[in-house]
Amino acid sequence: MNNYQETAIWLKNKFSEKPLIAVILGTGLSDLPEAFPVLCSLPYNQIPGFVKTTSPSHPGNLLLCEVKGIPIIFLQGRFHYYEGYSMQEVVFPVRVLASLGIKVLIVTNASGSLRKELKPGAIVQLQDHINFMGTNPLIGINDDNLGERFPSLNNPYDPELCSLADEVAKELEISTFKGTYIAVTGPSLETKAECNAFAILGADLVGMSTVPEVITARHSGIKVLAYSIVTNYSNLFHNLAHSQEEIQKTALNSGRQLQKIIAEFIFRVTKTFSLT
Repeated sequence: MNNYQETAIWLKNKFSEKPLIAVILGTGLSDLPEAFPVLCSLPYNQIPGFVKTTSPSHPGNLLLCEVKGIPIIFLQGRFHYYEGYSMQEVVFPVRVLASLGIKVLIVTNASGSLRKELKPGAIVQLQDHINFMGTNPLIGINDDNLGERFPSLNNPYDPELCSLADEVAKELEISTFKGTYIAVTGPSLETKAECNAFAILGADLVGMSTVPEVITARHSGIKVLAYSIVTNYSNLFHNLAHSQEEIQKTALNSGRQLQKIIAEFIFRVTKTFSLT
């Protein structure tokens, strides 16, 4: 039995309900679950196999909440490669989610914009990504119990889930955009030359997370929906230093709108798709 399977069993013994949907909350978005009843709250440092999150605005808690009567796992914060963890440690929570039987993963993050039309505060639904991290979480011996050796990433972000989320946003009259996200290791922010190169490659947003989690989720057959909140323009458009306080404030403001989309989407997806 692998460590992530042992952790999944440990969590099952803590849960009163069986969740089928999980949400990973990025920078400035950890307040999203506050509107929902909490069934179980576990700090990461109490969960076997979870490492410590050291990134600002990532509290490091696993919450089992009830969203419109549906049990949902919220991960308040993630582990980043730039924190010095191995890629296996970074994606360990996603492996645990797969072992718990999670069918849909909603991933959120904060990002810098590489397009003038994607202004700070914009909510962007990811359509594709570019892995510019120089590594891959699937490197190493493949676990055939989780997925095949060479998984396809033709549609890393599930088209049906994306379409349903679009319908929800439209009904709620919340403007969203679509874009391609490029993942870099960080923690240094990007140079102008790098941002220019990323834009030429076809990226709309740049950030330091998400892609390893998505690759791991898809390897395990979990369907993925992802949103990025633009917290700042990349330095393609200015010469200013970014303030972490300003980034978190922007994420929090748009996060309230994203919360509405996610809550209604969760309710709708359980009515529209068979997740068992």
